[in-house]
Amino acid sequence: MSVDVVNVSVGVVFSGLKPLVVEDVDEEDRIILVSARTVDGPASCPTCGICSTRVHSYHRRTLTDLPLDGRSVVVQVRIRRLFCSTRQCCNTFREQVPGLMERYQRRTVRLTAQVRSVVRELAGRASVRLLSALAVRMSRHTAIRILLGIPTSQPTIPPVLSVDDFALLRRHRYGTVLIDALTHERIDVLADRRSDTLEAWLRTHPGVEVVVRDRSASYAEAVRRALPDATQVADRWHLWHGLVRSAEKVVTAHSRCWAVAGPKRRTMTRETTTLQRWHAVHDLLDHGVGLMDCARRLGVGLNTIKRYARTTEPETLRRPPQYRACLVDPYRDHLRQRRATEPGVLVLDLFHEIKTLGYTGSLTLLQKYLNQGRELSDRITPSPRRLTSWITTRPTDHSEQRRVHLDELLAACPHLTELARLVHEFARIMGERRGNDLDDWMKQVRDAGLPELDPFLRGLTQDYDAAVAGFTLPYSNGPVEGVNTKTKLIKRQMYGRASFRLLRHRILLA
Repeated sequence: MSVDVVNVSVGVVFSGLKPLVVEDVDEEDRIILVSARTVDGPASCPTCGICSTRVHSYHRRTLTDLPLDGRSVVVQVRIRRLFCSTRQCCNTFREQVPGLMERYQRRTVRLTAQVRSVVRELAGRASVRLLSALAVRMSRHTAIRILLGIPTSQPTIPPVLSVDDFALLRRHRYGTVLIDALTHERIDVLADRRSDTLEAWLRTHPGVEVVVRDRSASYAEAVRRALPDATQVADRWHLWHGLVRSAEKVVTAHSRCWAVAGPKRRTMTRETTTLQRWHAVHDLLDHGVGLMDCARRLGVGLNTIKRYARTTEPETLRRPPQYRACLVDPYRDHLRQRRATEPGVLVLDLFHEIKTLGYTGSLTLLQKYLNQGRELSDRITPSPRRLTSWITTRPTDHSEQRRVHLDELLAACPHLTELARLVHEFARIMGERRGNDLDDWMKQVRDAGLPELDPFLRGLTQDYDAAVAGFTLPYSNGPVEGVNTKTKLIKRQMYGRASFRLLRHRILLA
């Protein structure tokens, strides 16, 4: 092979070393050793910038480059120390190779870039394992040091700021993340979620005109004190979530009404016991027996006695049954038909019949299923939470069968009919950005006579301006919730052992 061909091959393989003159390539113990030197010519002083060609001496620098063919590449570079011709400057200086090596570094610039890309995503131990498979050796402490050395951008303070909290230690410690609501760029991460901390940050970073937040009172107070002229925008999802939780309380409070519209069912032992206990409690109370004495005589907890004492009608304690999918469900039609044609058929005979049809459950499960009367109807009464989800779901997303079932349940209770109307009207105001109609909706809620919605109504009244802005302006907390989701992944990678400084750095780099 000619010398020219060899030089071309070396130039292709080690294309990243073009600023150097490669003199020799050798292999030693699974390590590729590359001997090189700098190009002869003038070099500029890093202090004054004046070029010089007077050589003082030569030095050797050892650098690690990108691995080749699964083997580490070590580059030994001969560099020059030159005299500086400028008076009152350094006497001598060592020449640098921009784009290839940096001062005090033992890795080439391109290897450092690759390592930074890995540690940016995987942090400590995981990045070390991956780099080891790529023939790059380092410790986890070095990986963390490289990660913390990656510079973060210095974003400008945005006019629209989105604020939300995230858990550092769930139910104990929380932090605050701030992002640009328009570009979704991370701005800063605070170590807690106190109002004083956010207020201090807003005062030292002027320029914010709109703050998008959840319904946190501490964030609202911080913005009110630091930026009295700023517009606060309440997140629409949190407003909707608050309405859904209040609607579930309404559905639960009126379950005795809509549960009647479900399938006919036999009175269960638990329900019978509840009714008997209510009568026993009120009989004792009518005879002047105290609450503690009632609990002692009936062998029931004091809180249960108080709940029964507050209930004026026993029917209020009735709750619809909550059934899950059962192995007997596929054979409901067969059981209903057999018991209709032969009312006295034995349960054991029914068990053997559905066993031949593929039933894999037990006889006890079948007996419980029949005792509950679950074979009498194709539809099972939903739980209060399930019915709430039906009411708060867009009507066009329901199937025809579920829509008919929901209409039957709502028709059985006028309070639920009014609740469904209010929920749908609230959804239209939110979807059509009709924030000015929120006041009329609140008046309708007051006239509806649903006391379970009063706490939600009080929250809207206290945060009325932010709620109207949330229903009018296009901003939301969705982007910052996405940042929190990514933060959870980062925390799982770090197993909770790293400091807040490292977590903050990774959030800003993500």
